[in-house]
Amino acid sequence: MIRKFLIVVFCGLLLTESQPVIAQRIATLAFDLEENPEFAFPVSVDLDGITHLADTLLQLVELHQGRTHSVPYQIHREGSRRLYWMVEPGNSPANRRTYELHHRQDVPTAGSLTVAMDEKAIYIRKKGRDLWQYNHAVKQPPAGVNPAYARSGFVHPMWSPTGKALTRIQPPDHYHHYGLWNPWTRAEFRGQTIDFWNLADKQGTVRYANTISRIQGPVFAGYEVLHEHVVLKEQTEPLVAMVERQGTRIYSLDANDDVYLADITIVLNAATNDPVVLKEYRYGSLGWRTTEKWDRYNSEVITSEGNTRKDADGTLATWCIVQGEIDEDYASVVMMSFPTNYNHPEPLRIWPENMYDRGDMYANFAPTKNMDWTIEPGKQNVLNYRFLVSANKLSAEQAERAWRYFAHPPKPSVTIH
Repeated sequence: MIRKFLIVVFCGLLLTESQPVIAQRIATLAFDLEENPEFAFPVSVDLDGITHLADTLLQLVELHQGRTHSVPYQIHREGSRRLYWMVEPGNSPANRRTYELHHRQDVPTAGSLTVAMDEKAIYIRKKGRDLWQYNHAVKQPPAGVNPAYARSGFVHPMWSPTGKALTRIQPPDHYHHYGLWNPWTRAEFRGQTIDFWNLADKQGTVRYANTISRIQGPVFAGYEVLHEHVVLKEQTEPLVAMVERQGTRIYSLDANDDVYLADITIVLNAATNDPVVLKEYRYGSLGWRTTEKWDRYNSEVITSEGNTRKDADGTLATWCIVQGEIDEDYASVVMMSFPTNYNHPEPLRIWPENMYDRGDMYANFAPTKNMDWTIEPGKQNVLNYRFLVSANKLSAEQAERAWRYFAHPPKPSVTIH
């Protein structure tokens, strides 16, 4: 009798453990969109303000037309925990988005974005394909070229979704151009004017100092690094005048291989008790030397104010499209400036159409193009940019909608159950 009872209890336990765990609703997260997005974009909420359950005990689902489907999410600690997910383009005119956070032991989605690092660079890949390469090792100039042109801490290549390199480094016309990089051309420090951009005069440079973090997940993969803006002029030993934390996150839906987002955050701090004054100059900050395969014949520029390459230089913009044919493919990049950036809408530096006859392409948000910027000790100075990188030609209307969801992302209302 006892033996039969134990067998029944044991079988009952097996049946119980084999059944799916019933999800307990923790919170509802909802918001309205002005219009259905054409491109997916990230949103986030303060998770610790909702629940203190462990990361592994949560599930996120979206409600749509009476049905639910699981949504990949990523939890990142930024002081407190934040919950990130991607808002996907909608298939219906309804702009109400509703999600539920459940208490349910779930196996998180791994996602296809990965980050790797070796002795030369940090690589962000999707499904094994390179999207982004940050170079922390010093890159020497070509043989016979002034060794002062060597530097570290730059992005190259930035790839299109189809694998085309969209950046160029060390071109013979400007050996100090390094893909996507962030120096300043005129800076006052301790009574001297220092050029961190043009390296040949050995006044200053920018160098990689350390990797702060790397992260990967189903929503984004990225890294944060430390740069030093170094004074060389009249120094027996290099002197660090300014430090920079530069972070990059790549967002992409597993199901869409035609587009990804690259969010770049730059945090500048004075490295000593003396300020650094970034002086008014026609270029400086986050510069992009594009692929040599783009020229005035096969590429174009469109800005948020309706300017083109003919007249964009020196104008103000919230976003700027640079796009064109590349080999047998097409690639486009929308550079977006965040509203809290210094001197937003930001002045643009766009090379003229006749640059080096063929019209080589260069694009740059230059916040100090028309005014100084003082980096004072003890204060953080933050610049945020988003690059939307696509394999398709984009219109001004598409760029404007994408910028709106970068500049003014929806803030979910949270109902805790």
